[in-house]
Amino acid sequence: MLTTKDFDFDLPEELIAQTPLENRSSSKLLILDKETGKVEDKHFTDILDELHEGDALVMNDTRVLPARLHGIKTETGAHIEILLLKNTENDRWETLVKPAKKATVGNVISFGDGRLTATVKEELTHGGRIIDFSYEGIFLEVLESLGEMPLPPYIKERLEDSERYQTVYAKENGSAAAPTAGLHFTQELLEQIKAKGVQLVFLTLHVGLGTFRPVSVDSIEDHEMHSEFYRLTEESAAALTAVQKNGGKIVAVGTTSIRTLETIGTKFNGELKADSGWTDIFISPGYKFKVVDAFSTNFHLPKSTLVMLVSAFAGREHVLAAYQHAVDEKYRFFSFGDAMFVK
Repeated sequence: MLTTKDFDFDLPEELIAQTPLENRSSSKLLILDKETGKVEDKHFTDILDELHEGDALVMNDTRVLPARLHGIKTETGAHIEILLLKNTENDRWETLVKPAKKATVGNVISFGDGRLTATVKEELTHGGRIIDFSYEGIFLEVLESLGEMPLPPYIKERLEDSERYQTVYAKENGSAAAPTAGLHFTQELLEQIKAKGVQLVFLTLHVGLGTFRPVSVDSIEDHEMHSEFYRLTEESAAALTAVQKNGGKIVAVGTTSIRTLETIGTKFNGELKADSGWTDIFISPGYKFKVVDAFSTNFHLPKSTLVMLVSAFAGREHVLAAYQHAVDEKYRFFSFGDAMFVK
């Protein structure tokens, strides 16, 4: 039985990328063959050589909300930070609050001199709060003017251009974090991929902050995944079905695209149909992939569910050996880091 420690590796802190590269597609690309464990050192634009006419490249078009808000508790003037996690209904949100002990049921928090107010409705575990927002106008516009981009906890540097934490194809507002495997693509590279006869297909999965939450149990079988909202349209489902029927490969960009495709494939016995809902699929070694033939992804945190997902596809030993190679070759890790292509 596999334990969380089986997915640990040593990562020097200086390899955690703190800022994005000037050119999105100038990252390094490590190519891993899942059958042999062989690795090759390339540049990200070499992903063109891995994609072929008739294939589909599947990307998550979610857009990150400026979901971190700094406000004042109206009763006491205390500073409160709120992180939006999930819109549950109308203006009600599941959030993380710091310091949580200062935000109890009935408390009101004001942002931007009262342009936005929040009332605590329910207390959840680990600093979670259900909050109702009040404002005038359009919520997303108010949020754009008052909120900050919620960068992962391991990024200490300030992000000068918030669009660098969005993919160039980001469209559907709703994420608390970026689908970072997509950050490497430029419009120019996507045009080159299309020119090869590769279909660009989009789905949506709104990434929750649970993606950064460490696995806290010893046995991975005991881990409970957070749930995230996904959507695959009729048009995208039809395009992917046609690619499969014609013998093309389904190539996913990132673990969020993988989780969406495999959720739907599991639900419909390997078929891809238009669907939406919440997924808490946990893909770990022993899982049999139903849809995805290859994928690109970034380098993930030690002992994370994302390393477990990649290991389910390519084998734990192969993945950990590839990660060790990446460390030795000074690849950049995590959200603003380099990429790997697993086939």
